[in-house]
Amino acid sequence: MPETDLGELMCGICGRYNFVSQAPVERQDLEKMTKTMVHRGPDDEGYYLEGALGFGFRRLSIIDLEGGHQPMSDREKTVWVVFNGEIYNFPELKRELEDLGHVFQTRCDTEVIALGYKQWGDEVLNRLNGMFGLAIWDTRQKRLLIARDPFGVKPVYYRVDKGQLYFGSEIRPVIATADKRPEVDPVALNLFLRYRFTPSPHTLFAGVKKLAPGSMLTFEKGAFSLRLWYRSKPVPFSPVKSVGEAREELLELYKRSVKRHLLSDVPVGLLLSGGVDSALLLALMNLNGESWRTYTVGYGTSFADDELADAAETAARFSSKHTAVLLDRKAFEEKLPRIVSCMEEPVATSSIVPMYFVCERAREDVKVALIGQGPDELFGGYNRHLGIRYGRLWRGLPKWLRAPVASAIRGLPRNETLRRGIQSLDIPDRLRRYQHVLSLLPGYRIDGLFQDGIIGPATGDEILTCWQHLAPLLSETDELGGFQFLELRSTLPDELLMYADKLSMAHSLEARVPYLDKEIVEYAERLPANLKVRNGSQKWLHRQVCQNLLPAKILRRKKRGFTTNVVDDWFRTARRQKMDDILLDHRSLIYRYLRPSAVGEMLERHRTGHDDNHKILFSLVVFEEWLRGQGFGR
Repeated sequence: MPETDLGELMCGICGRYNFVSQAPVERQDLEKMTKTMVHRGPDDEGYYLEGALGFGFRRLSIIDLEGGHQPMSDREKTVWVVFNGEIYNFPELKRELEDLGHVFQTRCDTEVIALGYKQWGDEVLNRLNGMFGLAIWDTRQKRLLIARDPFGVKPVYYRVDKGQLYFGSEIRPVIATADKRPEVDPVALNLFLRYRFTPSPHTLFAGVKKLAPGSMLTFEKGAFSLRLWYRSKPVPFSPVKSVGEAREELLELYKRSVKRHLLSDVPVGLLLSGGVDSALLLALMNLNGESWRTYTVGYGTSFADDELADAAETAARFSSKHTAVLLDRKAFEEKLPRIVSCMEEPVATSSIVPMYFVCERAREDVKVALIGQGPDELFGGYNRHLGIRYGRLWRGLPKWLRAPVASAIRGLPRNETLRRGIQSLDIPDRLRRYQHVLSLLPGYRIDGLFQDGIIGPATGDEILTCWQHLAPLLSETDELGGFQFLELRSTLPDELLMYADKLSMAHSLEARVPYLDKEIVEYAERLPANLKVRNGSQKWLHRQVCQNLLPAKILRRKKRGFTTNVVDDWFRTARRQKMDDILLDHRSLIYRYLRPSAVGEMLERHRTGHDDNHKILFSLVVFEEWLRGQGFGR
């Protein structure tokens, strides 16, 4: 085993700072906040209080319990740290700091943050390669820093109220000591219904924010500021990489990343779908060991899109110890409220259901699981990437030709995605073009769901404000690269990675994301579009790498997703009664904000086949479950 304690693993952090009044923090309040996160770390807790500041910490013990205890400080106790996540380049940073004269007391990656801050100040963040939500208290400067990792693998929430800061890995500790439950933020609700997730810094709880990926809060001298600390600006490689060069370099980056992500003194597994991304991870894992545990989830042979057979075949090819999790409609129905509650803020993608169950089963054997998120965003794996990649061809057509084609497409039934895509291609402003690609429905249709007086005009455009700080970093990117840059810092962390963190941590399982290693992302963002989507082939360079390690049969499989199509099918058919119970009952909690007639019309147009509204309808069901689970009905 390597001499590194990456045993922090599953944990949760929280804290309070009375930065205006400087009134002492009460320990009982801090304990109340911390105990809301027992599931993130059931074995140990720790506290640090210094006057107006208090840190709380929950940990699942792995090894070196005393050495890894948090909050942690340097020897002189001038810097205190609470940290959730992993620093994968910890060994290199430790050696560098030791060469500079620093003496380590533990084998924990947490200590490299404390001593790195002493050496480099805020710049320590740019030296970290890992996933993290952290807080650093500088006792000499009386300065608090809170930061989230570059791509938002680990969440950080906060609330500032009357000169008091509350922060945590989850929303629960942030509102644990509030006098009353926060109300629903109508702007955030509009964003959720339009995009299926709530973009940073918003949450559905009024007054509760989440740090955007790569951003930091600092509190000093009675005031606070928010800024982007990770300001990587992709500049295309010059000269342009040849295919052979890019393929070999990307493969080496993949190998290094997987090796780093396997560093652990506890069992590590893999969440295995039937596709190429997780199959490649398993092949790369086999370069560092054998007989890894793998887990997949499915619904059996009655569904054509089920992945169980494909995943089992991949597992057999690479000799993993494979476990299949079989779901049925009853489990889906019964667990949806629990799943929505675990996420704290709703995400309306149907893959939340299989993710919950596969994490639950994996935790019986392992404490760490690798997941295959990332290549779709990095290399263009979604249908929307095709439209963006070749959109300039459409814009190059004369208007007299585009107009009748667009009109014909708009008249097609049940084709909202294509309609929206064609409309977005004609938008001259780059960020607005991207916004329309990501929208479930046009803004006016979402706005029309709301009761009068709930929202202001163009509320859904608030996402443009969320992205504004990123706009200067897009100047050197091509059209596809700019869109992917936003995906990696918005839709991926605020949707897919958010529920991956919450649903894995609900079972005290840590999910690691090797494809989002900082070296890989920064490399991919410098590549041209023709290495990502080439002659209509998606994830082209990624698949070139796969050819080195995967058999052709796996490479030929169609993209399925983690059984999402099956769940969507259930929602349209078997779950019809559940949908009616919520959407056609005017007593449902959603109608405190929305108009029953507008929702009813949307449901009717879906049922008659005029529109395909299953995504927005699922969003409404998830919102109702969220309201009930948060106690808004009481």
